[in-house]
Amino acid sequence: MAMKTSKNLYARRTKRTRFKLRKSANARLRLSVFRSGKHIYAQVIDDSKGATIVAASSIDKELKSKLGKGTDIAAATAVGKLVAERALAAGLKEVFFDRGGRIYHGRVKALAESAREAGLSF
Repeated sequence: MAMKTSKNLYARRTKRTRFKLRKSANARLRLSVFRSGKHIYAQVIDDSKGATIVAASSIDKELKSKLGKGTDIAAATAVGKLVAERALAAGLKEVFFDRGGRIYHGRVKALAESAREAGLSF
């Protein structure tokens, strides 16, 4: 039996989460969130085409100057608002939220709530 490393466990959680979400997604687009140690990224993905429709992150030029750092809840809130604005401008209203292997807490939760407040529904 292979050793269970944190990378392997994270990959399993991510796969399990996405599988459950896709079963109930009804062909909606996916709002995927990736959180690194220094930044947070969000993108709306069309899985049928395998293409990213809109994206935003804490390293975007328009956000980076306003944010002190990309590792706090304020940065996640700004990224959530920006990705929602870009999605609405592209004509997208309904998505499903893919938190990956992370728990719905902290920066991931802040991004989701600010995207909802900005007009995305999931």
